[in-house]
Amino acid sequence: MAIDTLKNVSGGAAGSAGAVKPNLGGREIGFAMAVVFVLTILFIPIPPILIDMGLALSIALSVLILMVALWIDKPLEFSAFPTVLLLATMLRLSLNIATTRVILSEGHEGVEAAGSVIGGFSQFVMGGDFFIGLVVFAILIIVNFMVITKGATRIAEVGARFTLDAIPGKQMAIDADLSAGLINEREAQLRRKELEEESSFFGAMDGASKFVRGDAIAGLIITAVNIFGGIVIGILRHDMEAGVAADVFTKLSVGDGLVSQIPALIISLAAGLLVSKGGTRGAAQEAVVGQLGKYPRALSVSAGLMFILALMPGLPMLPFTTLGLMLAFVAFVIPRRRAELIAKDVAEKDAQEKAVAQTEKNSVKESLKIVEIELVLGKQMAASLVLQRDELAHRVQKMRRRFASRYGFVVPEIKLSDDLAIGTKNYEIKIHGTTVANQEMRLGELLVVLGDLPPPEVPHDMTKEPAFGMKAAWISESFASEVKRQGHEPIDMLTIVLTHLSEILRNNLAQLLSYKDMRALIDRLEPEYKRLIDEIIPSHMSYSGLQAVLKLLLAERVSIRNLNLILEAIAEIAPHVRRSEQIVEHVRMRMSQQICGDLLHKGSLCVLRLGNQWDLAFHQALKRDAKGDVIEFDIDPRTVEQFAQEATKVIREKMDQGEVFALVAAPDARPYVRMMIERIFVNLPVLSHVEIARGVELKAIGSIS
Repeated sequence: MAIDTLKNVSGGAAGSAGAVKPNLGGREIGFAMAVVFVLTILFIPIPPILIDMGLALSIALSVLILMVALWIDKPLEFSAFPTVLLLATMLRLSLNIATTRVILSEGHEGVEAAGSVIGGFSQFVMGGDFFIGLVVFAILIIVNFMVITKGATRIAEVGARFTLDAIPGKQMAIDADLSAGLINEREAQLRRKELEEESSFFGAMDGASKFVRGDAIAGLIITAVNIFGGIVIGILRHDMEAGVAADVFTKLSVGDGLVSQIPALIISLAAGLLVSKGGTRGAAQEAVVGQLGKYPRALSVSAGLMFILALMPGLPMLPFTTLGLMLAFVAFVIPRRRAELIAKDVAEKDAQEKAVAQTEKNSVKESLKIVEIELVLGKQMAASLVLQRDELAHRVQKMRRRFASRYGFVVPEIKLSDDLAIGTKNYEIKIHGTTVANQEMRLGELLVVLGDLPPPEVPHDMTKEPAFGMKAAWISESFASEVKRQGHEPIDMLTIVLTHLSEILRNNLAQLLSYKDMRALIDRLEPEYKRLIDEIIPSHMSYSGLQAVLKLLLAERVSIRNLNLILEAIAEIAPHVRRSEQIVEHVRMRMSQQICGDLLHKGSLCVLRLGNQWDLAFHQALKRDAKGDVIEFDIDPRTVEQFAQEATKVIREKMDQGEVFALVAAPDARPYVRMMIERIFVNLPVLSHVEIARGVELKAIGSIS
């Protein structure tokens, strides 16, 4: 059953194909018969009425070819031109032979013997004077043969040569774009096909241009044969007087030549236009008029020259004045028209971009995008800050510039949004879509950071400052002047939010350095350091490994602005170690001058030591391999808890005293001390003894012991 069904389907398909083929075959047979008919004209005499139809067809075909050549966008759109040129030339030559036969056999009957078209041209174009016709015919031959045909032939020849020479380079460019992912396989196939068609077209045009040249020579010879042969036949066969025979046969021959050469001249012009388009896109009028009218100053100078010529004595004023006015008008109109078009294009492009952006915003894919930094405001908070949006944007931009100069890379754009899902007086700070801070504000009130100072003597509510967790108090805005007199500095809501945002960004610098940011930093390096990168990567580490080193530095708020020094330090240690943590310790030692310089306070570096007890405890917790490298940090949890208690007590005491200091540990234990300290005091820097630069004035403020 299935087999029978398949047979029926295949039979139906075959029937359909058979139904379509006769139409296509009918067209092919008709075209072939038309070509054969053109060839039969070479041998079979045809009546004058068919000659008139053929000559009219030749003129119409030549005009059609010229119009197509004018309006095509690029030459390849008329790739059939060489074939059409050959057929048009063959038609014209066949008609020349047919008219020659009629002129020589029937010419003694008068100028209408070869048909109305030739007779009309002999009377209208030549004005009834065969000498004028000879001159016009000679000029047409010279223009066609010496100017248009010769130039078109040369352009086609050079175009074919350069096109063929450029094929290997264009093929390599297509393969390179395909390898780089700029185009897909289908686009590459289309470009290769277009390249093949282009080379075939210009090669064919190089040969087809010889048809036009040969046609001009053949027209000249045929006309001469008609004149002399007709005179001889008229005198010897038909007993015509020499003057009468010369007049009749010259008119007929020159009329025939004009009817043949005018279409030949039109097709030659079409061939010249086609091969001279080159890399110009668009219709001929767009290319020519658009480029000639592209420079209003040139039009203005031309208009001025026309007015000068109009004032010259002996020259007619009207034509030059008219041309000058036309050029001046065009020079005045074109800039305004172009400005209108540019404004219209910009408006359309903006509208399209907005439509695309709106479409993307509403798409499901947009919901998958994660904003790197986002400040989300509650409803009432957003309303209270609506008048300060410009100031907020300005201060955020200043903050990003300050971070760039301080830490050596540009933090991502900060998106400001509002959300009804959070508290109306709250704000949230999100990093990569995750909320890292959430704070409730008191609208219409100011915050006074107290520290060790007593609370202000005005109605207040005690709280903690959100950025650093310091003791603070909320006061009403009406008490601001009173609080200032008491020595306190009230802080407005916008400053509180931006300070909190700034501190959150500092605590998350490592998360904000993306792979793209790291590659952008590398691209801005000098050529010498790019060569250093090539030595390091990939032989000793990867780009991801380099990013990990930079992230570890930023995690401890060490600026990477001196990237050259960092790369030099990595190049020294990378051949010997693989772990990013070990590389970072060496880099920190090389950057000791910068690290200490950033931590100086009043010209000196205040340090808090671990003390002998904890130095020994951490040293014993380090487990090493046979080479002496640390492979494990094994410490008792109770010891960690005890250290945390003692460190918290001492560090908190120093911070309450307003001290700015760093904790100093042994080089091997420094990363592990930092790992324990950062959970209690995120902002406290931990240095090793080898990271203290020479020349730095140290000030010991105590120890944890």
